[in-house]
Amino acid sequence: MILVYDYMPRGTLASHLYHTNKPPLSWEQRLLICIGTARGLQYLHSEAKSTIIHRDVKSTNILLDEKWVAKVSDFGLSKMGMTTMSKTHISTAVKGSFGYLDPEYYRRRQLTEKSDVYSFGVVLWEVLCGRPSLMHTVETRRKNLAEWAKSCHGDGTLDQIIDRNLKGKIEPECLNKFIEIAMSCIHDKGIERPSMNEVVRGLELALQLHRKSIGSNADNEVTFLNDGGVSTEQGFASNESVQCISATIFSEINDPIGR
Repeated sequence: MILVYDYMPRGTLASHLYHTNKPPLSWEQRLLICIGTARGLQYLHSEAKSTIIHRDVKSTNILLDEKWVAKVSDFGLSKMGMTTMSKTHISTAVKGSFGYLDPEYYRRRQLTEKSDVYSFGVVLWEVLCGRPSLMHTVETRRKNLAEWAKSCHGDGTLDQIIDRNLKGKIEPECLNKFIEIAMSCIHDKGIERPSMNEVVRGLELALQLHRKSIGSNADNEVTFLNDGGVSTEQGFASNESVQCISATIFSEINDPIGR
């Protein structure tokens, strides 16, 4: 048997967010990557023949093709979801990656689609902050990005942890919408988290707000340049790329390394 997979030349999302010398992604690129990933998870949760829970959603499992189209990879820990309306969860041994692991799933050993939503919420914070899900600091051995974001959101200091490459480049209404989605995804209680359908709609609205701001500020003729001087017209911000998201939602690539 021969397995053939799409080649993803731009590597993982994580490799473009932190610990890298690559040019930083523009805000529009980041939004489109998030939307593409969310649509992939939406398909797994509600459009596939049987519900599939990924169980290991993280930025290193989001791969990017040459046009910056995102695809969810590594289904080695995935689990088939509930098969009857009477079941609301799956009782199973806890598996996943620290920093992305749903705390409710960890405590109760009860897996639902909302566990993927939590993990995706952590990815949203990585995208906004340009930081890994777990950080090593001098004061503490590890700092959890999701908990740090909650703390900063509570005391009004979120602006201090946003990726410096994005400072002043996100329209406030768009930023507030993105933060609202990211916060709801990492809610302590799974029942309070949105479905991936709702996440997709929210992120699409954030993109609309972003583009509306661009149009009003530059007469619809803005060309984004990242710090490396690369125009997003050649990458993920083109209309062709947006169409590719719908045409190619996700690929199933099993890679047990790093779990």
